[in-house]
Amino acid sequence: MTNPLLNCADLPAFNQIQASHVLPALEQILADNRAQIKQLLKQPPEGWTLIQQLEGIDDRLNQAWSPVSHLNAVLNSDELRQAYNAALPKLSEYSTEMGQNKDLFQAYCDLRDSESFAELDPSQQQLIDNALRDFKLSGIDLSDEDQARYGELQKRLSELNSQFSENVLDATQAWSCHFDDAESLAGLPENALALAAQSAKAKDKDGYLVTLDFPSYFAVMSYADNRALRQQVYEAYCTRASDQGPDAGKWDNSAVINELLSLRHALAHLLGFENYAEYSLATKMAVNCDQVVGFLRDLAKKSLPIAQQELKELQQFANETDAIEALQAWDIGYYSEKLRKSRYELSQEELRPYFPVPKVLTGLFNIASKLFGIEIEEQAAPHLWHDDVKFFRLQRQGHVIGHFYLDLYARDKKRGGAWMDECRVRRQLDSGQIQLPVAYLVCNFNPPVADQPGLLTHQEVTTLFHEFGHGLHHLLTEVRWAGVSGINGVAWDAVELPSQFLENWCWQPQALELISGHFESGEALPQVLLNRMLAARNFQAGMMMVRQLEFALFDFQLHREYRSQPATDVQALLDRVRAEVAVVKVPSYNRFQHGFSHIFAGGYAAGYYSYKWAEVLSADAFSRFEQEGVFNSDTGQQFLQSILAKGGSAKPMQLFIEFMGREPSVDALLRHSGISTEDESVSNEH
Repeated sequence: MTNPLLNCADLPAFNQIQASHVLPALEQILADNRAQIKQLLKQPPEGWTLIQQLEGIDDRLNQAWSPVSHLNAVLNSDELRQAYNAALPKLSEYSTEMGQNKDLFQAYCDLRDSESFAELDPSQQQLIDNALRDFKLSGIDLSDEDQARYGELQKRLSELNSQFSENVLDATQAWSCHFDDAESLAGLPENALALAAQSAKAKDKDGYLVTLDFPSYFAVMSYADNRALRQQVYEAYCTRASDQGPDAGKWDNSAVINELLSLRHALAHLLGFENYAEYSLATKMAVNCDQVVGFLRDLAKKSLPIAQQELKELQQFANETDAIEALQAWDIGYYSEKLRKSRYELSQEELRPYFPVPKVLTGLFNIASKLFGIEIEEQAAPHLWHDDVKFFRLQRQGHVIGHFYLDLYARDKKRGGAWMDECRVRRQLDSGQIQLPVAYLVCNFNPPVADQPGLLTHQEVTTLFHEFGHGLHHLLTEVRWAGVSGINGVAWDAVELPSQFLENWCWQPQALELISGHFESGEALPQVLLNRMLAARNFQAGMMMVRQLEFALFDFQLHREYRSQPATDVQALLDRVRAEVAVVKVPSYNRFQHGFSHIFAGGYAAGYYSYKWAEVLSADAFSRFEQEGVFNSDTGQQFLQSILAKGGSAKPMQLFIEFMGREPSVDALLRHSGISTEDESVSNEH
């Protein structure tokens, strides 16, 4: 694990990382950093020089650890997992040590109180203010005993996050169902059958293999005529890593969840917060817990009647179609797809041939070019972690401004889901040169089958645009300081603004012309299909809305109401939230929470509401393009300069007002979702 050089011509050597070298290399870097910081603080340099030197020290560690952390997610192995888990406590200890370093804190305080602070630009001042806040949240004011307790809590929490994620991955990879012929898979599209055959072949089997990787799971739940198979796959999927289902008790996350919640609650109390939800909001846009819950419940009030009507229509359709008297959870996706087909003469699978990955990428890059004046080109790159991975360069006005890796397809030993992560951050070096940003963009789509390219549903196209929006936020920043560059320093409930914003172009006819074309003939998406797709945009929008509100309320209320004595019953709280906002009834064995990695292994604990919060911002921001033209380059440049280029250098509300000229309103979100009403309005306080 060497420290990559700072220019992008010398990329991390992913295929040369050896698990046995990870821990010794990391320990050496941490030792070097400690020594450098100790020496630096003996006589701290004046002014901004201190911050620049500290950023250089941090960056060396980040650039060394990032490829290891990334590989653990996309090419997991027993050896790498062991090395990764052995490193986590070391990193946690180091982070706590830095956050509680009184000399370092004093150096920041001295800079904040100095005359030179007023001479710093707003991004520099914001970085210092953030740092002082984070010192407080790291326990700088605690007693020695409580500081030690804080360190123990953070160390254990990092281990539990990793354990949760590993349990979900292992449970997902462990289950499969083999078929000798395709008869039991009747209804599955050709693409899904080809994937099942390819999965079987990869395991040295004939026939077909259904797995819990999302492309396989989704295909069965949406298209398999065999109701018993849908039930079987549903049960296996929604009981992963739990005390229920076919692998009950194996990789069970029950104890992990309980310990995570208990330790988070203890951490919040240690820092003087009433609960972990309050602690979470200390770094977010939302003012307090009541505002978040009120926001979610206001949306639920508007959405629930529509969702209930949609479910009633679905039940009636299933009854008329197949005499289904009581819809079950494993019927929802199947009959929803049939109803969509019946009502709009459209299915997601019909659209798939028109969204081949090469065409979608070319169109996506073209859209980014029209909006933000950038050019994106694929480049050869050595030392990649898989043959499917591609590497791209971003340029503006002939100057290279960043790079990104693109890893689109599901495979064995790869964590599910889609995400963007930071490989390298944009920052100014001591020499005055600018280190260019590099991002990872990861999805889990159906891989290419036989001679066909990867083919995407429109929903998957939207996922790709979402992650690319995150990538642009990281890559198009013009901030020079790592702490507030790109997504760094951005309030978590605003970080989804650029990603959800970019999704809007997936629905614009002018943009669809650029991203669609039949993979064989090149034929544009037929007007009749386009019309049907646009007509079906808000199909079951109410059901989708309340599903997201269920997740968000469960997360926030769990972290707000948690009590350790007696310990909060997580399942009972989830059941209560479902009774309030859900319309689809799930079986008692459903253990959704055991696979809810966003809040138990990611950064969304007491923050899942951020998706809806930022969706208000993104829909409202897009309303300017609806008025001024979806490819209006002037409006695009204003969004770039107000939002993307600024990163975390200013408060999100300030940046939003800079772009829109006012505070956000929920009107555009409700209109886009097809659930707006004329005589009522959801609170605009945001």
